[in-house]
Amino acid sequence: MYVGTLSFDILLGDVRSLKEKRSVVRPIVADLQRTFSVSAAEVEHLDLYRRAGIGLAVVSGDATHVADVLDRCERMVAGRPEVELLSVRRRFHGDDD
Repeated sequence: MYVGTLSFDILLGDVRSLKEKRSVVRPIVADLQRTFSVSAAEVEHLDLYRRAGIGLAVVSGDATHVADVLDRCERMVAGRPEVELLSVRRRFHGDDD
């Protein structure tokens, strides 16, 4: 079994309230879940309205599949015009860990 995780640190554009932040972050999380069948949630900077931390995880029996899904998720978030991706942290856990 292989587990891969990504943590995104995101700067939001012209957002002036937590309500506006939710209207940007929720569709990103929902798209990740729907498109790639991953577990995803907003996990950091919950009280800041121009920053967001999104975490996701994927589990598979194939290490190549995990790496491919993580790559596609990262490209999707980086390609969103309404956010600026500040950093991405990737972790990979295999049977040897």
